[in-house]
Amino acid sequence: MILTEWFIFFLILQVIHFLGTWKLYVKAGRKAWEALIPVYNAVILMKIINRPWWWVILLFIPVINVIMLPVIWVETIRSFGKNSTTDTILVIVTLGFYIFYVNYMLDVTYIEDRDLKPRTATGEWVSSILFAIVAATIVHTYFMQPYTIPTGSLERTLLVGDFLFVSKFHYGARTPMTAVSFPMVHDTIPLVRTKSYTNKPQYPYFRLPGFQKIKRNDIVVFSWPIDTVNAFQQYGDGKYHYKPIDKKSNYVKRCVGIPGDSLAVVDGFVHINGKQTKLPERAQLQFSYSGTTKGSSFNLQNLYNRYKIKKNEFGYNNSQFSAAGMTEEAASRFKNHQNVASIERNVTPKGLKDPKIFPNNGKVNWNSDNFGAIYIPEAGKTVKMDLKSFSLYRRIIEVYEGSEMGIDNKLSVNGTQVLLNGKSIDSYTFKQDYYWMMGDNRHNSEDSRVWGYVPANHIVGKPVFVWFSWDSNAKGLFNKIRWERMFTTVGGSGKPVSYFKYFLIVLAGWIIYNQYRKRKKGA
Repeated sequence: MILTEWFIFFLILQVIHFLGTWKLYVKAGRKAWEALIPVYNAVILMKIINRPWWWVILLFIPVINVIMLPVIWVETIRSFGKNSTTDTILVIVTLGFYIFYVNYMLDVTYIEDRDLKPRTATGEWVSSILFAIVAATIVHTYFMQPYTIPTGSLERTLLVGDFLFVSKFHYGARTPMTAVSFPMVHDTIPLVRTKSYTNKPQYPYFRLPGFQKIKRNDIVVFSWPIDTVNAFQQYGDGKYHYKPIDKKSNYVKRCVGIPGDSLAVVDGFVHINGKQTKLPERAQLQFSYSGTTKGSSFNLQNLYNRYKIKKNEFGYNNSQFSAAGMTEEAASRFKNHQNVASIERNVTPKGLKDPKIFPNNGKVNWNSDNFGAIYIPEAGKTVKMDLKSFSLYRRIIEVYEGSEMGIDNKLSVNGTQVLLNGKSIDSYTFKQDYYWMMGDNRHNSEDSRVWGYVPANHIVGKPVFVWFSWDSNAKGLFNKIRWERMFTTVGGSGKPVSYFKYFLIVLAGWIIYNQYRKRKKGA
């Protein structure tokens, strides 16, 4: 829905609210017209139901408002003596329209000094859980979101099994676009394995101000751009499902190119504006290697510890071996292994075509090691539209700045002419920024080299903290926990330092202080 449609929808809701509550406003000692004025009517309603004025703010926060509306419906009828379980069920299952019945058909009396405390232990428990969900949803949506590393594309910097806190406020929190969604889950309700949201209605895209922009080589969490109806099946029902932007699967990669950059990959190394990128100190670039052996066997148990080679990424026979995910430093040391005769980094030669590489049309001689150069679009900048740029920017124009924004864009070619919605164009001006995301494990990462640009409205946040890390391949419960990674920062220079022991000290101090305060109070 576009802004105009939402405005009309908002006005319709105000009329419905007025028609369903104006008599109740009068019975509560207010004026009938007070039920009609937008926002003001909500403030007055909070006074009528004896709830704080700031509840009105919650009604304008996406997702939170879906939780709060049933609460206010129930509070409204209870303020007029309708306290039974039947009344509560009726007002919820009728989506609040039971209030019309109370307003017009029943002779109810306003209870000015209503006791707000739940009458049963169950009611108190439900109330506590409900507002815990509201608070947690606000934190999860606008401040900090937990995230788990599922793949090894950023191996060495972030490990599979790392549990992160992702900051929403660094780059500015993206407000939810999906209006109706199950709280505290992403796209699937656990256990029942069904969609956690409805596709419609959709809020317009909006992002709160952040205090920093995405910098080149930042690690970023984003919504996977091609996670759409054509991508994959998820819910086990044999059907394909279109996903709104904010319900697409979350990915984490390194942003190697920012808006306005000219990017190329040369022999596996990223070049920006003609110069090779220098990665941060903690980043560990990895490639796959192959070589020949001296015919002797390897001690697989020592491969990871000494050379950072994973056992499941290493294979050999009597004369050859292959190793994936090795840093140049590890490869240099492995070269001196007594059973290694030679070792060489695998590089797909320049000019060798890979049809799986963006723009996925088989017309460019690009591959994962030698790619581009391409321009990374910047909002407000104009590019020439020809047959080459048609392939590079078609998805941007048709999807990211088209259908996902409620615009019916169709890009086509007539001979050497590029047509937008049937009209010839020779240039195009971008409406938002775009980014280029890649994994540090260059031969084991599905990234922008495969599916292209990441739009600004797909940015989720910045990983800032590893609070837990679990190695599923280790033996023994104690060994599975990577203690040295717990409570470490994602960014920064030097080797990550664990702050877990300091957390335990503070926690113990807090417990001791609370015990002391309780004893002193009871004395």
